[in-house]
Amino acid sequence: MPPSPDPPRHFSMIRGFQLADFFTLGNAGCGVAAVLFATLYVESKSTTHFFSSAGMMGAAFVFDVLDGRIARWRHQHSALGRELDSLADILSFGIAPAALGFAAGLRGGWDWIALIYFVCCGVSRLARFNVTAENLSAGTGKVAYFEGTPIPTSIVLTAVLVLAAWMERLGEDLYWGVWTIGPWETHPLALLFVLSGTLMISKTLHIPKI
Repeated sequence: MPPSPDPPRHFSMIRGFQLADFFTLGNAGCGVAAVLFATLYVESKSTTHFFSSAGMMGAAFVFDVLDGRIARWRHQHSALGRELDSLADILSFGIAPAALGFAAGLRGGWDWIALIYFVCCGVSRLARFNVTAENLSAGTGKVAYFEGTPIPTSIVLTAVLVLAAWMERLGEDLYWGVWTIGPWETHPLALLFVLSGTLMISKTLHIPKI
């Protein structure tokens, strides 16, 4: 009797997914939707699109919390899950907040640098965590603390932008106005993205993992 053919690779990949990983994909999907809604806002100026973008990031945060809890509940941790989680997080809590900030009016030259810096810090923080997670767990299988703030804390930036939209302080009316420094303009609000990024890559800031 001839041996059974190997299943197609895409079926093998699906079989390798755990329940928590599907919640992680929900996180990623919400992140993509948040970016698309932010793009729509740039064209339409409809606050419905702006709030929808922020709402998708809120939903991504819920998925992110749930996937971790489900993985711990089922005692299912894997390298695939960790990498998947990082990719989803950079979409939902790195690129999406930067896109919403740009849509809100952070479009000066220095603003661009601040937003790019923020995303690069998020990427660096996630990569560092994945590389050092095994050492930080000290053989217990659980990471005791985070080095630097976790990237989902950028949901605070989203909340600030939502408040600005609620108070009709977007575009030229953004908080603290606009400054011209050298050849480019900047909005002081962009400094919140710089602060968030800097805290993420801090090595001295240790936050216990609950």
